[in-house]
Amino acid sequence: MPRHSLNLDFTQRLVISSKQLAWVPAPPPRVWRKQFEREAPEQGHATSLVRYQAGARFHSHSHPMGEEILVLEGVFSDEQGDYPAGTYLRNPPGYTHTPYSNTGCVLFVKLNQFQEGDTQRVVLRPDDMQWHGGEQGLDVVELHSFGGERTVLMRWRAGAALPAGERTGGEEILIIEGGLQDEHGSYPRHTWIRSPHLSSHSFVAEEEGLALIKTGHLPQV
Repeated sequence: MPRHSLNLDFTQRLVISSKQLAWVPAPPPRVWRKQFEREAPEQGHATSLVRYQAGARFHSHSHPMGEEILVLEGVFSDEQGDYPAGTYLRNPPGYTHTPYSNTGCVLFVKLNQFQEGDTQRVVLRPDDMQWHGGEQGLDVVELHSFGGERTVLMRWRAGAALPAGERTGGEEILIIEGGLQDEHGSYPRHTWIRSPHLSSHSFVAEEEGLALIKTGHLPQV
């Protein structure tokens, strides 16, 4: 029997190291995925790492509830331009494109997860991002916010403590560089952590690092 939904119980804390997952082929040749969560094969809510080999491309397509991308490695492209490593993209519901990579790339991708009314397209390349120094060895750049949802990049120095407290509307973290630890364990590079509504934990940085952090977007069950 085929597997359908994967990791969609949003009341449960979820920690997945991408090193534990195998790259599996996507429908286009030379495109591979590691899926963290999925509603159904090739449709619906999904969160994944996606790897394009050099020259790989998708046919023109759209996502009914939008697409959110962070380019982790290489250069990702579509008919609107090239997006180097560190670029953050939001393609709103109904946006159509033909993505490809001439040189190869690795992406963090969230599909069909936009809130109703969120129609803004966002393209932030690294040179466009405005970092703001915070307290206790933290720097933050705001990527997007809508309603109670907020998405940021946060970088830290070794020994820094990330803000603690209850996560209203939950929290997702993708560790891009370095590592974190909390009262539950240690989390190396490319670990994905999903914490439910009103969960609480206290991260401390094991070393210098960087993460994509998204809050306020999970069901408040």
